[in-house]
Amino acid sequence: MNKVILMGRLTRDPEVRYSAGENSTAVARYTLAVDRRFRRNNDGEQTADFIGCVAFGRSAEFAEKYFRQGLKVIVTGRIQTGSYTNKDGQRVYTTDVVVEDQEFAESKAASESHMNSGFQAAPAPAPSAPAGDGFMNIPDGIDEELPFN
Repeated sequence: MNKVILMGRLTRDPEVRYSAGENSTAVARYTLAVDRRFRRNNDGEQTADFIGCVAFGRSAEFAEKYFRQGLKVIVTGRIQTGSYTNKDGQRVYTTDVVVEDQEFAESKAASESHMNSGFQAAPAPAPSAPAGDGFMNIPDGIDEELPFN
């Protein structure tokens, strides 16, 4: 079985190209910085792996439209290896994740906060105690954190 699940941040905006021909297909390439579980050394420095991903068709168009540098995403797919000969005649080996599914891993507000400040957004404040009508009061400014409108 060849199945990969990754969660990381885009290192730059996706690079999207369209195949030539009558039925052109979008091809998006992007790199995810995926934090390693364990710290590299005693000073607690976080390390990451930089993993190349390639999406085709509608997934590529989605990435082109919505994915931006710094955005945290979850990708599922499969590993694909390949090789080619470069201009100097040397054999170059490649390893990419072919994207089967991709989705946002954080809210838009948290993502924008991370991209603007370079830090993770603080968690949303907890709702207050239930009001007399049996419903919880939702604090101001949390609208962007809700998964629905």
